[in-house]
Amino acid sequence: MDKVSVIMIGAGNRGYEAYGRIILKRPDIKVVAVAEPNDIRRERFAREHNIPKEYQFKSWEEVFEREKFADGVIITTMDRMHVAPAKAAIKKGYKVLLEKPIGVNMGEIKDLYGEAKKYNASITVAHVLRYTPFFQKLRELLKKKVIGDLVGINLVENIGFFHFAHSFVRGNWRNKDTSAPSILAKSCHDLDILLFLVGEKVKYLSSYGELVHFRKEKAPSGAVERCLDCKIDDCPYDAKKIYLVDYTGWPVSVISEDLSLEGRLKALREGPYGRCVYFSDNNVVDHQVVSLKFENSIYATFTMTAFTAKITRKINIYCTHGEIYGDLDNNVIEVKYFGKGKEMISLNLPFRDMVGHSGGDEGIIDEFVKVLKGEVKDTLSNIEESIESHLMAFSAEEARLNNKIIDMDQVRKIFYEL
Repeated sequence: MDKVSVIMIGAGNRGYEAYGRIILKRPDIKVVAVAEPNDIRRERFAREHNIPKEYQFKSWEEVFEREKFADGVIITTMDRMHVAPAKAAIKKGYKVLLEKPIGVNMGEIKDLYGEAKKYNASITVAHVLRYTPFFQKLRELLKKKVIGDLVGINLVENIGFFHFAHSFVRGNWRNKDTSAPSILAKSCHDLDILLFLVGEKVKYLSSYGELVHFRKEKAPSGAVERCLDCKIDDCPYDAKKIYLVDYTGWPVSVISEDLSLEGRLKALREGPYGRCVYFSDNNVVDHQVVSLKFENSIYATFTMTAFTAKITRKINIYCTHGEIYGDLDNNVIEVKYFGKGKEMISLNLPFRDMVGHSGGDEGIIDEFVKVLKGEVKDTLSNIEESIESHLMAFSAEEARLNNKIIDMDQVRKIFYEL
């Protein structure tokens, strides 16, 4: 079997633990180079993928100083470092798999889009939910109109209390000034999946939300700035309970390259993951609701919330002759036919030993391999398709901050005329 080759730009959680691990299990794709400024991460990744020293780079710039030497590039850098390496990659003729979000403002996204058109480039955006059996089955049911015409959707992203505390209070996405608003950084996935299911663009959008809980004034009596120094023993956000456990996979694996007990204690003592959730420098919202009217008079609501026990997505779909309920984490879909009973659909996942996103991570790598082999040209999540969800996220943030209804036609006009 012929192998396609890729370069990994960024060897953190997504590059190493998600895509990197999936690639190691596949016989038809190989990582031939890695760019990562962190020495430990770069060397760890290179060791697992048998990458020679001369193809281990400290910066993405070094990669593109060379002539093209692989079929594709996977970019898993931090949010504000997506556009520049993507532009460099397409200029060299690489096909690109780009982590979401594409960029953190409309200007840089338009810039990359312009370059992609100029070079007729292939950019697949990592909207991995489109590649899950769960959402593909829902789309199939809606297209077949098994319960009539679609009227409305209610989608809820249950981020999970510990996940939100880890990523959006203590972690890399805690501050919109250094990352992006959480509606973009976390939930452009969900806005995109609504577009995927409905099959039409949004006409009007409004949004409400705020940083409800993770603030200094919400701290319980006796709370201190570091969990290791805190005497409160019933706090669900206690870093000791989350990170000083026997399990060392995600999210524990993120806090330090040294996952020994001593290494983790040091990380909690000195790094951001040991801070009290009420005394961090976070400013992204922890609960937000977006209301959407699509062009075909289908209505949807999306709720993003930190305050759930489990990490999952739950969806209610309302049609003229029935309704659908689905739980992504359990991969179960319940179809209720008005006056005719109900049907339970349990999905058989095609991927073994799934890493994440209910098979979506494996699905998008499978699609990218086909792109690299020339078997697929336009993916389910090409850049043009993916821009719309980003415009929705920017608009949701504007609507939330300014208490207004956004006309999406005006937003598109502004974007494409930038």
